[in-house]
Amino acid sequence: MGLRIMKKYNNLYQSKQRIKIVFVLVALLIAVISILYTNQLANALANEEKNKIQLWAEAMKLMSFTDIEDTAVSDLVFKIIIGNENIPVISYFNGMTQSRNVKPAPPGQEEEHYARLIARFSERHEPIVLQLPDDEQMLIFYDESLLLRRLYYLPYVLLSVMLGFVLVALFALRSAKRSEQNQVWVGLSKETAHQLGTPISSLLAWSELLKAKYPDDNLIVEMGNDINRLRIIAERFSKIGSAPDLDIVDLHEVLKNAIQYVNKRTSDKVEMIYNASSKEPIFVALNTQLFEWVIENIYKNAIDAMDGVGQIELNVEKKAREVIIDISDTGKGLEKKQFKAIFTPGYTTKSRGWGLGLSLAKRIVEEYHKGKIFVKQSELNRGTTFRIVLKTQG
Repeated sequence: MGLRIMKKYNNLYQSKQRIKIVFVLVALLIAVISILYTNQLANALANEEKNKIQLWAEAMKLMSFTDIEDTAVSDLVFKIIIGNENIPVISYFNGMTQSRNVKPAPPGQEEEHYARLIARFSERHEPIVLQLPDDEQMLIFYDESLLLRRLYYLPYVLLSVMLGFVLVALFALRSAKRSEQNQVWVGLSKETAHQLGTPISSLLAWSELLKAKYPDDNLIVEMGNDINRLRIIAERFSKIGSAPDLDIVDLHEVLKNAIQYVNKRTSDKVEMIYNASSKEPIFVALNTQLFEWVIENIYKNAIDAMDGVGQIELNVEKKAREVIIDISDTGKGLEKKQFKAIFTPGYTTKSRGWGLGLSLAKRIVEEYHKGKIFVKQSELNRGTTFRIVLKTQG
């Protein structure tokens, strides 16, 4: 039942990943189309403004250097000149400047002010040269209108808005995914604890009866230890979904107990090495049962990856206010793309299992103990190193 649930969840997760990719691609396509269309509009408006300035320049030439006897023509030329209410323009003739739609110069700084503007306008547009009588010339310098400048910046605004929308949507999808993961974790864990409860209670009762009848039988004692271990495992499952109690404990003792438990139930062909940079106690706030589960799970995965033959080495090093635990095996190794995927609920490289072990380990370390767990390094057919980082208590 649980396996079917995890397969269903895994298919749903992959489907949502595809939807996420399609969503991002559609958003990028919309952004690109918007940018191209806006640039097309901006170029069209720029050409229109250039034509208007050329017409304005001719009108200035007529108004300043031609006697216009026709009143209608004179009125039309005047309307063209004053009709420019948006495009910044400066005319220069014989050391004299006239401007329109340009910010006035500060008192006493007229020459420097217009020199800066003319230099800036010249960088953006070639000045319009008007030939006047007696081989004289009038130069017309102009800049984009405020509307055109805003239009140039519009694609970046659109892109920023689109990017913000995509980020918000991805965050919402990620939050929804986490919520679903939590529901799967908690549901399966509680159900597992519930299903284990009754047979474990029955086994405990039978164990006590056997102990009373055969008090000197060591096998019955070992059987009792294993039944008690099942009870602890059921308690671990029952804690998933609620904040566990943390106690200040010596990390060395917790790690050694977890390794010892796995070692007793593993072939002699697996060598387990424990290294510590210091034998001094390392005090950490832990829920011992849950954290031992994390270590046991990593070790069991390592044993599977080595096909029951190889070496597992655990290194503990204290640095400032944190402790680093590296667990290395000599197994099959992982591809780079699997480094994060293996922590996803339902993801498994084995033919059996639900693919919950490492996802629960990540939840226990990062959410319950505020630490970190990740694949530090891995090489195919050479092995994998998991790293756990925890805060110390002094």
